[in-house]
Amino acid sequence: MQTLNRDLKEGNFRSVYLLFGEEEFLKKSYKNRLREAIAGEDSMNYNYFEGKGLDVSEIISLADTMPFFAERRLILLEDTGFFKSAAGEELVAYLPQMPESTCMIFVESEVDKRNRLYKKVKELGYAAELSRQDASQLARWAGGILAKDGKKITGRTMEHFLAAAGDDMENIRMELEKLICYVGDREVVTDQDVEAICTVHVTSRIFDMVGAIVAGNTRKAMDLYEDLLTLKEPPMRILYLIARQFNQILQVKELMGKGMDRSAIASKLKMQPFVVGKTMPQARAFTKEQILSYVDLCVESEEAVKTGRLQDRLAVELLIAKKYR
Repeated sequence: MQTLNRDLKEGNFRSVYLLFGEEEFLKKSYKNRLREAIAGEDSMNYNYFEGKGLDVSEIISLADTMPFFAERRLILLEDTGFFKSAAGEELVAYLPQMPESTCMIFVESEVDKRNRLYKKVKELGYAAELSRQDASQLARWAGGILAKDGKKITGRTMEHFLAAAGDDMENIRMELEKLICYVGDREVVTDQDVEAICTVHVTSRIFDMVGAIVAGNTRKAMDLYEDLLTLKEPPMRILYLIARQFNQILQVKELMGKGMDRSAIASKLKMQPFVVGKTMPQARAFTKEQILSYVDLCVESEEAVKTGRLQDRLAVELLIAKKYR
């Protein structure tokens, strides 16, 4: 992100950028900032494409067109699939000869770093992987938003807030807006404010679901699963988050076995201390072999969906009921 920030600050832009990774807020933010900085309100020299099956020859033809009464032509492409297949091969040969007056920005959900177009973009421009931020980065960012509005928050209350809001930056931003409005003229944000305003995010529900799964409380786990489906969460994302939670339990257990305390574990794993504190009892309750068995079940469930043996929703239900073995 430092490279992107420097380019934006200096106004010295590369010929091609790739924005990818799981942090949607950052991808959207940098996409909009780059567009504004390069093209502004200029619609004549701006072209936008979205989705798979794009006509590469049309894109190249536009890229070869000199900008009209402007320094640059901007071509923005989203979720093309070019970085997961051979569909963008023509661009691999074209990019080195693209006019200096053209800037091309790709915003992708999925990227294979072995892909030839990925390697070419990295060689000629900049590929920015915008991943989920760790607890300390999120705390600094959220604290900065509060400070701009004249609000203060303790480290402990910030942990409490992030535990409820999760690690999705867009959700954190929305929860902060609600929190600032609720606090009103008061300067200090309290735990009570957080509890009164912040909705329990998906990651918190996942934590409770995993707790119910390992405790054998199938009914509670299934109810939480239904809640997430009602919130339009895709079953495969729920499966991914369950697997991530079991992996975190495993990591916490291993570090606890080395005598590390909550703060040391949080620092090592880049997790919120508040979350580590909630995870430690789960890690104590089960053996390493038991936790690994659930990790294996998650892998098997994902494989069953990918190979067509199970529908995604049913695969998660079977995992919750632990009927694979």
